[in-house]
Amino acid sequence: MSGATSDAAAKFDPSRAAEYETQSRIALAGYDACHELSACVLSAALGRGSRARILVAGAGGGAREVIAASALEPHWTFAAVDPSKPMMDLAAARLQDHGLLARTEMHTGLVDDLPVELAFDAATLIGVLHHLSVDDAKLAILRSIATRLKPGAPFILAGNHYAYASKPLLLAAWGERWRMHGAADDEVKAKLAKILQGADPPHSEEVVAKLLAASGFEPPLRFFSSLFWGAWVARRVS
Repeated sequence: MSGATSDAAAKFDPSRAAEYETQSRIALAGYDACHELSACVLSAALGRGSRARILVAGAGGGAREVIAASALEPHWTFAAVDPSKPMMDLAAARLQDHGLLARTEMHTGLVDDLPVELAFDAATLIGVLHHLSVDDAKLAILRSIATRLKPGAPFILAGNHYAYASKPLLLAAWGERWRMHGAADDEVKAKLAKILQGADPPHSEEVVAKLLAASGFEPPLRFFSSLFWGAWVARRVS
């Protein structure tokens, strides 16, 4: 496990894992819409009623990617991968509740641990890239996913972009979103300070495109945006 990936996984201890999905729904306005649209984009790319095997990287926590996609496409199966055991335990419980464990292989570890020859039909990486603090770590996970996809396979990438301090209006609006959901002023200040001290997301949509190109993907198409958040689809180079 790389140092950057290990550090990112270590943040999600049992206490943080337990609150992750609730907190994410506040931090990301449109949390459910992003996951639902991701499933819709993959269905449109692969074809309605297709039989596909989907790699879900960073699946720990709510496993929302699997739940949204499985509701739309009953013949898809999934390989869920995450290095955080507490997050994977939560994902397994959620999938059990939805009757989806039989359609999902659970892998606690890295995408690199999966055999290259698996050749998935599609993949997702949602809410992960901005937790990796250096570009080498971002490139490493993107390349690891690309090498496990069939040529031309669609890939959903979603997460924060822009340097947080570079967009003060968006940062202030993000704080107001927390206030809207009941956070006191001191709590909002603490959350803003924490995000400014956090890992370094790609600083622009152009940087996202460059990371994808360097990892073996075609130019991306953005289909969702919410404050710092963006979601794109790109195909593995044929």
